[in-house]
Amino acid sequence: MEDFGSTQFFQVDTDSSSVKEILHEVCDAMNDKGYNPVNQIVGYIMSGDPTYVTSHMGARSKIMKLERDEIVEEMLNEYIKNNHWNVEQ
Repeated sequence: MEDFGSTQFFQVDTDSSSVKEILHEVCDAMNDKGYNPVNQIVGYIMSGDPTYVTSHMGARSKIMKLERDEIVEEMLNEYIKNNHWNVEQ
């Protein structure tokens, strides 16, 4: 039987600056091709299918260098920061 009384800890050790840089480059490539980067990246994160990301400007190979949980963590950290929520990390 599972213990639902305890909180699991999940920690990703990643270089935030490289994740930001890759996401910026991927978004630029998708915008350049006329795609909605949010929709496409969500599709990639949810499915794991890299064809949601264009190969234009090497975007597909760049995003595949990241783990999907690294992408989610970076985007959530930025969202929290931009909304001025107080969250201890």
